[in-house]
Amino acid sequence: MIYFNNVSKVYNKDSLALDDVTLTITAGEFVSIVGHSGAGKTTLIKMILADDVPNEGTVFFESINVFKLKNKDLTNLRRRIGVVFQDFKLLSNKTAYENIAFAMEAVGKTNEEIESDVPHVLELVDLKDKMHHFPHQMSGGEQQRLAIARAIINQPELIIADEPTGNLDAINTYEIIQILKKINDLGTTVILTTHNRGVIDSIKKRVITMEKGKVIRDDKSGKYII
Repeated sequence: MIYFNNVSKVYNKDSLALDDVTLTITAGEFVSIVGHSGAGKTTLIKMILADDVPNEGTVFFESINVFKLKNKDLTNLRRRIGVVFQDFKLLSNKTAYENIAFAMEAVGKTNEEIESDVPHVLELVDLKDKMHHFPHQMSGGEQQRLAIARAIINQPELIIADEPTGNLDAINTYEIIQILKKINDLGTTVILTTHNRGVIDSIKKRVITMEKGKVIRDDKSGKYII
């Protein structure tokens, strides 16, 4: 599904963000990417989304070279990817229902589709009773579950969860990871970046460890080892 071919990125002479990275992520995998701050995790994610351009190498999404796409085609590619951020990035002036509906409207879904699908996805993340709440009326864990619901509403092939539990307590962290595992069980590829050792050890899926821009470990059923 995703293939990094000898990808390097240098921001300045003292900052090598990615150093000749080659790796493959196949459809349906749950892959955790770990490493200390500055290891290259965020840059790796940016490359998948073509938010940044490498100095060398390329990234393929299926057979598509993401760096050769024109703006319209790049927009269409990004619609195949759902992204969950640590800071949620919810629209504060919209309810839970409206936050998700907005994401559907952006890709041209009909009112009938919105009215049918939004309650369903809110139920999936156990937020159906918070449908008409604004983000400020919800806990951190509830806001992150809403962010996941928004990310999956248009049925993307890939979910990227960038430190989604970084601001959450242990109970909410567990709930978020269970939702991501459920999404993966339904066939969606999941890429998770995290510093949380307990999360990695509980998932028991593939772990890619990065250090100074390099992939130093790639374990099929790994643990957090740094």
